[in-house]
Amino acid sequence: MTGIRKLAEHLDISIGTVSRALNGKPDVNAETRKRVLEAAKSLGYVANQSGRALRKGSTGVIGFMIQTGQAITGHGDTFFMSVFDGVQSVLARHKLDLVALLCSSEEDPLDYLKRVVARGFADGIILSATQRHDARLEMLAKRRVPFITLGRSLTDVGQPWIDLDFEGMAETSIERLVERGHRRIAVTRPHDDINLGYVFVDRCREVLARHGLELADEHIFRSLPNEAGGYQIARDLLACKERPTAILLINEALATGLYRGLNEAGLMPGRDIAVIGRRSPHSHFLSPRLSVYDLSLRDLGIALAETLLATMPAYAGTYGERPARMLWPMTFAPGESDAEGPGDRR
Repeated sequence: MTGIRKLAEHLDISIGTVSRALNGKPDVNAETRKRVLEAAKSLGYVANQSGRALRKGSTGVIGFMIQTGQAITGHGDTFFMSVFDGVQSVLARHKLDLVALLCSSEEDPLDYLKRVVARGFADGIILSATQRHDARLEMLAKRRVPFITLGRSLTDVGQPWIDLDFEGMAETSIERLVERGHRRIAVTRPHDDINLGYVFVDRCREVLARHGLELADEHIFRSLPNEAGGYQIARDLLACKERPTAILLINEALATGLYRGLNEAGLMPGRDIAVIGRRSPHSHFLSPRLSVYDLSLRDLGIALAETLLATMPAYAGTYGERPARMLWPMTFAPGESDAEGPGDRR
C-alpha cells in the first residue's frame, strides 16, 4: 500500500498537487489529475484516514457500545447483529462506518466509555443496556458527544432514545392471561440494574392491581439473558410454594432453557403452565409453539441511526423531522404455549 508521499515521489510532483488532484480540486489540470489517479490505482494508494480525520475534525465512525461475555450473551447474540445491519444501512448513505464497542462484562462500562471518548474514536455513539441510574449519559453530555440510547434511564440529560415497548408487552400479556383465568402469574426481569426490568415489572404490577391481584415477590425471577438463565427459572419456578400457572419471559433467549427445565419435570407449556415470550431465531423450533412478541430488529437499527444523525449538524437537515424519543412497538403472535387456562388448577 502506498501513501501520498510515495505517490508524489513516484510522479515527481509536489505532495500538495497530488492531494488536490486526489480530492478533485479545480486548480489541477486534467492531464495531471489523470496521471495522479492512474498512478494511485496502479500503486495501491491508500489515504491516511487519521490525517483526514484531523483535518476534517471528524472520524467518520459511529460507535455502538454493548457488553460482552458468555454470562450475558451466551454463545452468540443475534439481536445485536440484526440491529447492526440496520444501523450500517443508514450510515453507508453518508460514507460512515459502524464500529462495535465491546465492553467486557469484567470491566466497568463507564471506565470503558471514558477511554473511548478520550481517544476521540467516534463522531457519535449508540448506547445499549441503559441502567436505572446511568453515569455514562452524564459523561457523554458533559463531553458534548452526540449519542442516543437503546433504552431509557432515570438519568435523563435530554438525549434521544428508543426503547422497546415493554409496557405494552406487560399490558397485553397480563390482560390476556387474567382473561384466561390465571391468578398466579410470574414474570422475569434481568439479573442486573438495567432499567427495562423496572419498567416491565412496574407495569405488570399495575395491570394485575386493576384486577385486584398482586405480583408476589417470589414470582419475580431474575436471570441472566441466555438459555442457562431460562433453565434456572424453570428450577426456581418448580420450587415455589404456590407454583404460578403462567409466566411471562422478558428476554428472547430464555424460552429454550425454560422449556428444557419444564420438560425434565414432566410439565408441558400450554397444558401445565402458560408461557409467553419473545421471538428468537430458535423459538420457532419449540414445541408446543411459543406465543411471542416480535419486532423488526433491522428497522430498529435504522431508526436508531437516523435519530442519532438528526442530532448531528452535518446530517440534521436530512433527518431533523424524526421524533427524538419513541417506544418501539412489538407485535404479539399467539402460539400454543398459552393456549389453555388453569382450569381446576387455579
